[in-house]
Amino acid sequence: MASQARRFRVGFLAAVLAIATSASGLAGPASADTMNQRNAAQIVADMGAGWNLGNQLEGTLDGTPNETAWGQPVITQALIDRVKAAGFKTIRIPVSYLRYIGSGPNYTINSAWLDRIQTVVNYAYNRGMHVLINMHGDGYKNFAGSWLICDASDQATIKAKYQKAWQQIAQRFQNYDQRLILESMNENFDGQYGRPTQPCYSNINAYNQIFVDTVRRAGGNNSSRWLLVPGWNTNIDYTAGNYGFRLPTDQYRSPSIPSAEKRIMISVHYYAPWDFAGEENGRITQWGRGSTNPAKKSTWGQEDYLDSQLKLMRDVFVSKGYPVVVGEYGSIDKSSFDSSNNRYRADFARAVVATSKKYGAATVYWDNGHNGQYGFGLFDRRARTVTQQGIINAIMGAVAS
Repeated sequence: MASQARRFRVGFLAAVLAIATSASGLAGPASADTMNQRNAAQIVADMGAGWNLGNQLEGTLDGTPNETAWGQPVITQALIDRVKAAGFKTIRIPVSYLRYIGSGPNYTINSAWLDRIQTVVNYAYNRGMHVLINMHGDGYKNFAGSWLICDASDQATIKAKYQKAWQQIAQRFQNYDQRLILESMNENFDGQYGRPTQPCYSNINAYNQIFVDTVRRAGGNNSSRWLLVPGWNTNIDYTAGNYGFRLPTDQYRSPSIPSAEKRIMISVHYYAPWDFAGEENGRITQWGRGSTNPAKKSTWGQEDYLDSQLKLMRDVFVSKGYPVVVGEYGSIDKSSFDSSNNRYRADFARAVVATSKKYGAATVYWDNGHNGQYGFGLFDRRARTVTQQGIINAIMGAVAS
């Protein structure tokens, strides 16, 4: 998700709650050789329907990560159990580090924060789910304490810090099997929402290469782990087109992996058309062939566009053995403007999942924990109840089809 300001709306920041740092649940299960040998098609199929624990561990208060800073409750095992019971098999956990990373040259990450991340990972991992963790808010210019900035001047320092941070994260999770996927960053770009620029894209490519090399050499199962990398701002055209994206090499991967197989995935996000999916007004509230009011439907970004975008990813990456993960997709609640809006939100989710499956990609729905006007929420995280069963049904039906 691009930022708290763009895609998350609450009237005020919640009072800061104490972050639970109990060591309970910190030890993850040992790996299984069969789990570490799944090929591209198998890992995508096994991931099933995915869900984002958005606006929690990437939330910050003045540059210090805090899971309750953006109005959400403390994450619990009961919440994750509810998400799994709804049918989701994969959870993406966006994580910010920011001022929890110490000074150089060691750039030591606060141990209590790593403990908390691991505890939340284990809520899902110990239930048999796939888990994705990334480095999220560190690359946003509008976040206090951000530093993973592709057009900043001191790239040598940024790259050294990035390498040390991922080394610690990968070592912490080295004994987890392939159900844990590490993602290099989130929506990294120059913040201008235009065509990619150089040398900024070259720096993003360099970050991805540092990430792959560092994780692979961090011990344990990291040499065979599936790793997820994005291109420019997770944009499909700017990743698959001729705009400067370079796949990282994987020279340190385990020799036990068959030579014809890959262990790198490509991350993209899908919020098209934005006037339906994310624009915070009541102008465009319907989507797709089932729309009943042309004035409420965008002039672009319908089923044909969705198909062409996912086909492009198939042709450029999936066909060459690199799985694609649509790590975020969804549309905000505009039902206060159009009582039929949730029907079209379900249609949109169904189409994204079905089309992604058609072209060999996994999907992870963006849930920012906010329900009601302009929210992406599927669950009430406090009550641990489902709030958008229709959208969940659409997702599960598309995965199963």
